[in-house]
Amino acid sequence: MYWVHDIDPIALDLGVLQVHWYGLMYLIGFAAAWWLGCYRARQPGSGWTEEQVSDLIFWGAMGVVLGGRFGYVLFYNFDQFLADPLWLFAVWEGGMSFHGGLLGVVAVIWFWGRKHQKTLFEMGDFVAPLVPIGLGAGRVGNFIGGELWGRTTDLSWAVIFPRAGDGLPRHPSQLYEFVLEGLVMFVVLWWFSSKPRPRMAASGLFLLLYGSFRSLVELVREPDAHIGYIAWGWVTKGQLLSLPMILIGGALLAIALSRGVKSATN
Repeated sequence: MYWVHDIDPIALDLGVLQVHWYGLMYLIGFAAAWWLGCYRARQPGSGWTEEQVSDLIFWGAMGVVLGGRFGYVLFYNFDQFLADPLWLFAVWEGGMSFHGGLLGVVAVIWFWGRKHQKTLFEMGDFVAPLVPIGLGAGRVGNFIGGELWGRTTDLSWAVIFPRAGDGLPRHPSQLYEFVLEGLVMFVVLWWFSSKPRPRMAASGLFLLLYGSFRSLVELVREPDAHIGYIAWGWVTKGQLLSLPMILIGGALLAIALSRGVKSATN
């Protein structure tokens, strides 16, 4: 017997206003990043103030939302955008891309850093261990919403997602990503960043880990129906977008470790 997904995606229904679990997961992610960032800022020699952390998290949240939506439209539904450009602003229909959100955050914190005299990698190294909790929370939101399900399987922990429309048991790939992108990445990056590291090392490790974990889970995640596989019957758009992260992350980590320059942040 397989469990049939029947979780209500609406956490609170006030009639004219519905609060979805997915939105709450975003709030949890931003709140966790702010709390962890303030904790890091209070450590001796961090080079950061709690006010700077609050400001950075606010602008980072804007980058996540705007970049995530733009990225989803550009990477996954560009044809629909060409047919109806106003659909770009139909955020109530859902649709967010991590890779787009990442680009949005990089752009926002780069502009923010120019004002506060902080380099891109100084900010990246500080933010890297703060992000995984939000990533994990987002994947829990995906699971509660019964979206982004995995491929069919006969494993005992498979789940039947009614929104898939076929009644077949599938990998709960959202939970796999919660474990890898959320829990594992947080533990590794928090531990790695708890001691002085070469500049760019934490940023590179973040990119390398996320790109690798995302590519791994994509092997059991159902690709978008309107896109399918990119090549060889198994390569997905998510893997294609993650490949630059793996290459750039690995290069940054290698360069940082070879230089051995200690980071100013702990």
